[in-house]
Amino acid sequence: MASSTGTSPQPAPEPDRPARPNLVFRQLRGRRSPAEFAAAVRRAAREIGERVSCDARYVGRVETGEIRCPNYAYERVFLHMFPGRSLTDLGFAPRSAVRGRRARAERAAGTAPAAGAQAAAGETPALPGPYDRADPYPTYDDHEESDVLRRAFMRGGTATVATASLGPLGLALDAAAAERPVRRCGASDAGALEDAVRRIRLLDDRHGADGLYRRAAAPLRAAYALLDAGAMRQATADRLYAGAGELALSVGWLAHDSGRFDDARSHYAEALATARMTGDAGLEAHAFCNTAFLARDTGRPREAVRAAQAAQRAARPLGSARLLSLLALREAGGWAGLADRVGCEQALARAQAFFDRGPGDADPDWMSFYGEAELEGLEAQCWSTLGDWPRAARHARRAVRLQDPHFTRNTALYAAELADDLARGGRPDAAAAAGLRVLDLLGEVQSTRVQTMLASTARVLLPHRGARGVAAFLERHRALPRTA
Repeated sequence: MASSTGTSPQPAPEPDRPARPNLVFRQLRGRRSPAEFAAAVRRAAREIGERVSCDARYVGRVETGEIRCPNYAYERVFLHMFPGRSLTDLGFAPRSAVRGRRARAERAAGTAPAAGAQAAAGETPALPGPYDRADPYPTYDDHEESDVLRRAFMRGGTATVATASLGPLGLALDAAAAERPVRRCGASDAGALEDAVRRIRLLDDRHGADGLYRRAAAPLRAAYALLDAGAMRQATADRLYAGAGELALSVGWLAHDSGRFDDARSHYAEALATARMTGDAGLEAHAFCNTAFLARDTGRPREAVRAAQAAQRAARPLGSARLLSLLALREAGGWAGLADRVGCEQALARAQAFFDRGPGDADPDWMSFYGEAELEGLEAQCWSTLGDWPRAARHARRAVRLQDPHFTRNTALYAAELADDLARGGRPDAAAAAGLRVLDLLGEVQSTRVQTMLASTARVLLPHRGARGVAAFLERHRALPRTA
């Protein structure tokens, strides 16, 4: 494989030169959509043991030249995908042009731009550890900071990882808010806010919401302080409002998943108000989507149906079939809660039909979690609510099988759903086996939702202690530390 630092006939761009489109990378994508190419990047990463959370937006930032040089994790993946080529052969700037002598000289002289400003300019700033702001997704693999985070997690659990991972972002946003009396917000502030949203979502996918919620509330407060400060340009103001709304939804989801339902409802309402104020249809659809899910979980199925239908009205002009699929599933959950089997089946059919249209460029970034596994998992929940335990178990088993193992929280969630469906369907031995798998995952996942489902399964299995594996499951479940 060619070295990524070798010489190339392509000239190194000047650090202050405006971003140029990466036409080479665009040509390599070919006829695949950005979302399809992002999926290929994630598959290639798994082949070599890397962890990247590439999505359509990242691909777009590369192709527009906003990302001039990828971080080291992406470099390894791209060179694996296109063997025999260097980074410059793929259309990127040499790393030395982005992180080289001039940057070190500026830092020594005290004139180096802030990391956020470099990210806004499309550069890869010289940050320690695996966090290159041009690639906001953390990787817990090869670098020294990666080992620190991994050891911290093993000692202190999810809350420690959340503190380590969100700390720099929280401080950056707080600092920006503290400067509000003397300056208006710029692109670097919007970039820091967008980074916070992506970091929170990735940590939640991997480890669950418990331990993240309180830490994530500080960046949210700072985000709304940034809105009060105002922005120098309308485009930046639009990014700030969209970012603050998405951050409110992310923090609301952490509250939702950790059982803080009143807090979740407040955050979702805040995001919806932001969407209505700015006319952001995508944010409005997302807010109604989460509101529908919360209404279903808190025993208000009719509200769940109405919120999901409102989300679909907002989403139709956006052109994302996958979004409409998810929203139809939210509606199906509400109909199931109303014991309306016909309404539920009709909504499920629409969800499947929209899903079968495949991914598209219009799919929102926040929907990266929504694939075939989530479709199966949400359908399992509908049949479970309707009391059709065998059908629910079939879909839950498919969800477990299809889920990417990197997203540990969802694997635990689907396995917990499977265990409960099997227990209520009269298969205690199979339920115990699924429940033991969930218990194995709880060292990495802290989610009140998962623990509540597991406790429900344990209660159902109590009369079946004599069945194979049930006593072992109940004993291990009883030994779990009880959350306050």
